[in-house]
Amino acid sequence: MITAGELIRKKGSEIWTIQRDETVYDAMKLMAEKDAGALLVMGDDNKIAGIISERDCVRKMDVEGRSTRDTRVVAIMTEKVMYVEANQPLEEVMALMGEKNFRHMPVMDGSKLLGVISMRDVLKEVVVQQKFLISQLEHYIRG
Repeated sequence: MITAGELIRKKGSEIWTIQRDETVYDAMKLMAEKDAGALLVMGDDNKIAGIISERDCVRKMDVEGRSTRDTRVVAIMTEKVMYVEANQPLEEVMALMGEKNFRHMPVMDGSKLLGVISMRDVLKEVVVQQKFLISQLEHYIRG
C-alpha cells in the first residue's frame, strides 16, 4: 500500500487556505468555488492555525444562530489540527481518520505541509490498490 505522501503526489498538492480573520461566508464561498470540503486556516505567522470544514459551518453557524457574514473563521474553526506524516501507510491514515471521525487530514513532511487528503481520496486509492491486488492474484492463479 502507498503512503500519505505518495497519495499527495498522485492526486496533486493544491492547498486551499483562508485567514483566521476572514468571515465564514468567505470560507464557504471559497469551498464552493474550489469544490473543497475544508480549508486550512492560516495564522499571521503563515503557519496552520486551524481547519474549517463544511460540517463546521453547518453545525456551528445555523445551530447557534450566527450570521456567516458577521462571524469570523477563528470563531468556529478547529484549532488543534491533527496531521499525518508523509511516510505513514495509507492503512494507518485511514484507521486514524475513521477513529477520530476526520474527513480531511493535512500531510506533513517534517515541518513542511505537502497537502491535504480527504477520506474520499483515501478510499478511492484503497479501492484502486485492492483491484490491482485482485487482478494480480487472478493472474497468478491462472498461471
